[in-house]
Amino acid sequence: MTVPMPRQDPEPEPTRKVDARALWSGGIATAVVAALIALVGILVCRWLFGVPILSPRREGAWGNASTVGYVFAAAACALVATALMYLLLISTPYPRVFFGWIIGLATVVAVVYPFSTTAPMSQKFATAVVNLVLGVAIGTLVAEVSRRATRRRVLLRRRYDRPTYPPPPTRTGGDGYS
Repeated sequence: MTVPMPRQDPEPEPTRKVDARALWSGGIATAVVAALIALVGILVCRWLFGVPILSPRREGAWGNASTVGYVFAAAACALVATALMYLLLISTPYPRVFFGWIIGLATVVAVVYPFSTTAPMSQKFATAVVNLVLGVAIGTLVAEVSRRATRRRVLLRRRYDRPTYPPPPTRTGGDGYS
């Protein structure tokens, strides 16, 4: 008895469908969270620890325009991270791996950069901690939003494309095998 050979067609490639609306709405929410983290980080450093980051002490708890600029920059970084994730989702094979590396290295740069300034060490350290919290928050939030906004579809072969095999022979009690 001969059995037909199964088809040697390559397996279908899974496709990724990105829900841009869900991704960008999550990115906007991440931008709001990042702006609030920046604001809370600055206020905690100034009120709780007395470290005047981003402005001189005489400016008070809310500081000057650099505080507002820092808050808007944090929100802008979250939106840039969302755009980066969208581009990676539609163009690369392992988008979240590349996103993790890019955000991780950008966070390291943001943490190390304050130490290259002439500010006092307490301000350098406080700014580095706020930048670290911002980088981790933006990275994790955008990555999780992208999981929810992505669906993978695997195109299955139709049932009639699969080879059919005859059933195995059956043995009865009277054929000498027991």
